[in-house]
Amino acid sequence: MRAPNRAVLLRVAPAVLLVLLALVGPWLAPHAVDEPVAMPFAGPGQDAPLGGDQLGRDVLSRLLAGGRSLVLSALLIAAVVTASAAVVGAIGALRPTVGRMVERVADVLILLPAVLGVMLVALSWPGGGRLAVAVAAVVLGFPYAVRLTANAAAPVAASGYVEAAAAGGERLWFLVVREVLPNLRATLLALLGLRFVEAVYVVSMAGFLQVGPQPPAADWALMIRENSSGILLNPWAVMAPSAAVGLLALSVNLAAAALTPQTGRKAATLL
Repeated sequence: MRAPNRAVLLRVAPAVLLVLLALVGPWLAPHAVDEPVAMPFAGPGQDAPLGGDQLGRDVLSRLLAGGRSLVLSALLIAAVVTASAAVVGAIGALRPTVGRMVERVADVLILLPAVLGVMLVALSWPGGGRLAVAVAAVVLGFPYAVRLTANAAAPVAASGYVEAAAAGGERLWFLVVREVLPNLRATLLALLGLRFVEAVYVVSMAGFLQVGPQPPAADWALMIRENSSGILLNPWAVMAPSAAVGLLALSVNLAAAALTPQTGRKAATLL
């Protein structure tokens, strides 16, 4: 394996391992997430390597089980935001009138604070829950993403081969799918990583504010909120989920940064 490939693998591997661990974590939990195994805020012991939470439940089991929903939600949000922004940004670059309208709408939505936006959507959504938070995260993430993709697509839309295809009578969707988007692969990959990290923070913030998942669900953000009062008794009940959220966001960001240059070189070679 060549040195550059090894360096990329080393930066991507932590993100892959953490995501896989979060996805299979519920099956690895040694105890049921709602089963008391120790005294409230008990220290690490044989039955609970990371101690107990505020109800005496195993912190390790809840930590292993609390990441799957966060990862799946963040992946869904990042994919929807990136895909929709890519299409709308490409259309805006090819049709300047549409692009100006999208830019104005994005400017208005950017002014909405993230916390306020999540609370407005989640609290007004019937039943609230993870779906409401996901919708809020998509709405809040779209303006930034579409501005980025529109700026990246503008020089591609103005290139000679795109103008030649348009002059040849090709339809708008053909220009978007076959001419513009393939030349934005590096930008879209980087955007996907950034949107995933942003989604992790938004979903975690919603969980901390209890406008998403509700107790007794196993959720990293809920664990931080629920156990904050006993941080001096069992710091692991707060530190472990906090570290999990931070490491997940950091590792995915590093992985996206490592993959983007390589993808960009491949795209350039194919063109």
